Amino acid sequence: MYDVTWIVVLNWNGVEDTLDCLGSLKEVISPSCRILVVDNGSTDRSIQQIRESFGNIEMLLLPTNIGYAAANNAGFRRVMELHAAYVIFLNNDTIVDPGFLVPLVETLQKKPSVGIAVPKIFYRDRPDTLWYAGGIVNLSTGLISHVGLRKKDSPEFNHSCTTGYATGCCLAMRSSDFEAVGGFDETFRMYAEDVDLSLRIGNLGMSIEYVPSSRVWHKVSASFHGNPLLKLVKKSVGIILLLAKYRVWSGMVCYVVMLPLRLAGSFRQVKKDKDQGTPKTRRRQNAEDLQNRH
Repeated sequence: MYDVTWIVVLNWNGVEDTLDCLGSLKEVISPSCRILVVDNGSTDRSIQQIRESFGNIEMLLLPTNIGYAAANNAGFRRVMELHAAYVIFLNNDTIVDPGFLVPLVETLQKKPSVGIAVPKIFYRDRPDTLWYAGGIVNLSTGLISHVGLRKKDSPEFNHSCTTGYATGCCLAMRSSDFEAVGGFDETFRMYAEDVDLSLRIGNLGMSIEYVPSSRVWHKVSASFHGNPLLKLVKKSVGIILLLAKYRVWSGMVCYVVMLPLRLAGSFRQVKKDKDQGTPKTRRRQNAEDLQNRH
């Protein structure tokens, strides 16, 4: 009897990204690793195209878009019916290294005190540039940021360690722990639900482990079709909800005070890149990276 790991991939009108993601997962599928695609009320041809390309993929079809947290919780309930011992939540705008699965699951198997295992994550269009190599959280100042953001990969990022929070882009958990902590808080439709989950795991006395031998590449903010300002608004709402939930009023004040500066910085970065003739895709990413540094 295998301890089955289920990888939950959430799709919403993003069939091209989802097909790329599933293609990269082909070598991962085995009797002990299965894939569930949760379609979050797509209105394009996602369902048909996924079924045509990957007829053996399990799918859960939701009638409407209920948000990231609620849709992933629905996916978790489905994989529990299918006897998942471990669950990995993976963004559809990613591609994975063929060996990404084993280090995450082995970390959970060998270290009972670890509640979440999270990989090293790179930019998809800059394969040697880091997007996530750990997370920093300081609620009292409203600081939530990635370690290693926009840095070239180097030996300093190759050591497993405890980190502040796991990104929802890709995180692995024991199903029993995800169930015990109550899943994602559905108050958060997108952004900060991963930080909240990490904090609640910490409150159970478990840690978040950064596992650099597991590698993933992420197409940043594909769900917003490249609109960095919309991303900033959504992200800000999520962080303010998080700070309100934990009643950290000092952090909320700091975050709100800094918000106009972040917005102005994004505008300045976009204008600077435009004046320098930077391609539109890179202009967008530079603005988003500026937001992620705060």
